[in-house]
Amino acid sequence: MGKAIQVSASILCADFTQLGDEIKKCEAAGVDILHVDVMDGLFVPNITIGNVIIEAIRPLTRLPIEAHLMIERPGRYIEDFIQSGADIISVHAECYGPRREGCRGPDQYPKEVDTIDAAMAQKDIAKIKAKGKKAFMALNPGTTVCFGALIKDLDGVLVMSVNPGFAKQKFLPSVLSKVKELRAYFKGHIAIDGGINDSTAPMAVKAGADILATASYFFGSDNPGAAVRHLKSLGYS
Repeated sequence: MGKAIQVSASILCADFTQLGDEIKKCEAAGVDILHVDVMDGLFVPNITIGNVIIEAIRPLTRLPIEAHLMIERPGRYIEDFIQSGADIISVHAECYGPRREGCRGPDQYPKEVDTIDAAMAQKDIAKIKAKGKKAFMALNPGTTVCFGALIKDLDGVLVMSVNPGFAKQKFLPSVLSKVKELRAYFKGHIAIDGGINDSTAPMAVKAGADILATASYFFGSDNPGAAVRHLKSLGYS
C-alpha cells in the first residue's frame, strides 16, 4: 500500500494582488494545505507577512492553513495565529536551544542548534494542542534531529530543505538523511519545504516525506493541477 502524499502550497509565491483567486486556484488544483511563511527579519534575514493575512484568507477557504513561524519567541504569537484561523502551527527547534557559534548574533544566519530545552518547547506545543490545533516543529538544514521525548507530542516535523528566508532556492539533498532518520521511528507527518519540484520531490518521498511544500513550482506552473497530481502520484510503500 502506498502512503498518501499531501501537497502544501506556500502562498509566498502567490500573486498577492489576486490572493483570493490564487486560493481558488489551489483548491481547484487539489492542494491539501495552504502554507503561510511568517518571517520577522530576526530569525531569518527577511520580513514577510503576519496573522493579518491568515485572518483575511480564512473566510475564503476550507483548506487547512499552516502558519510556519520563522520568528523569534514564537510562543508570544501562537494564540494570535490560532485566533486568526490557523489549523497547523509550525515552530522552529532553533528557538528552543543554545545556538551554535556563528549564528547567535542578530545578523548571523541560518540559526542552528544541536539540542533543545524540551520543557520550554513543550510549553508552546501545549498551547497549540490545547486549542485543538496541530503542532509541527521545523528543523533548519543544519540543525540535528534533537527532539528527544518531545517527539511524542508532535503531529508533524517540517524539515527545511533550504536555509529559510527566501523563495526560489535550490534543494539541499543533505537533509534527506534527517527525513530517513525520522521516518524510521516517527509515525506522524513529515513535511519537507524548499526547492520542491518534479525532480526533487521523488527523493523527498523516497526518504519518507508525506507532505510536500511547494511555492514557485506550483504558482509558476502553466498547469498547477497537473503539478499537484504529479506530486501526489509519488506515494511510497
